[in-house]
Amino acid sequence: MAILWGVREGAREPVTMVDVNSSRHADTPQPAAPSVERGPRHVGIILDGNRRWARSKGLEVSEGHRAGAAVVLDAVDWARESGVETLSLWLLSTDNFRRPEAELTQLFDIITDLAHAVARKGAPMRILCADGALPTSLAERLESLHPAGNAPEGAGSPAPFEVNLAIGYGGRREIIDAFHALIDEEIARGGDLASLRDAVSEGSVGTHLSTAGQSAPDLLIRTSGEQRLSGFLLWQSVHSELVFCDALWPDFTRADFDAALEEFASRERRFGA
Repeated sequence: MAILWGVREGAREPVTMVDVNSSRHADTPQPAAPSVERGPRHVGIILDGNRRWARSKGLEVSEGHRAGAAVVLDAVDWARESGVETLSLWLLSTDNFRRPEAELTQLFDIITDLAHAVARKGAPMRILCADGALPTSLAERLESLHPAGNAPEGAGSPAPFEVNLAIGYGGRREIIDAFHALIDEEIARGGDLASLRDAVSEGSVGTHLSTAGQSAPDLLIRTSGEQRLSGFLLWQSVHSELVFCDALWPDFTRADFDAALEEFASRERRFGA
């Protein structure tokens, strides 16, 4: 499932954020972007290490999430400046809902503020989430960013840069949800099991994924030294290049991002051929 909206710069009143701000000072010069000749069109990042970062500094876990949110805002700028067309950021997995309620309550507030701040940057944005996974209160707050039926002018046209925020997302759940949607369509057409079998293909499943219409991720980055994907963009990442970074997410820098792009550019992609 994907909640989609587009935001044009200046299309809504400024949103006030508390404790979630870009770490880049307003007067900081724009860094030179690396060559995009062989750069990735779609970059996905698994933001890992907020809690470990906070604990290593003797801080509350929520402070790690706030510090990580500030880096998200910077990462959006880095990706846009580097010529990336789509940036997918995994903020919250379906597995994360098993965390303590007190932590989740604070995290939901931080994510809501962060989503508003990303929307204020003016790029079209999608919320990637499993069907029915988000608590009602959080889902309503995210949907309030762009009420249904009130799309900004030009929101339907192709955008040079788009942001996906994966919130309450799981790769297996996304595939199951896509098949459910495909089955529901076939039932609505009055089809039978034979027609359903014929309807299932890589293409038809792809059109029901939350990233439908976007290119597959070329590069997936995971921070904190963990070397696994945990199901992020499970269907879409079959040919993705993987880069694992030792930095905890709140310590992730432009240099780390650029190093991942340089590593991507150095690889020969054969797509199984």
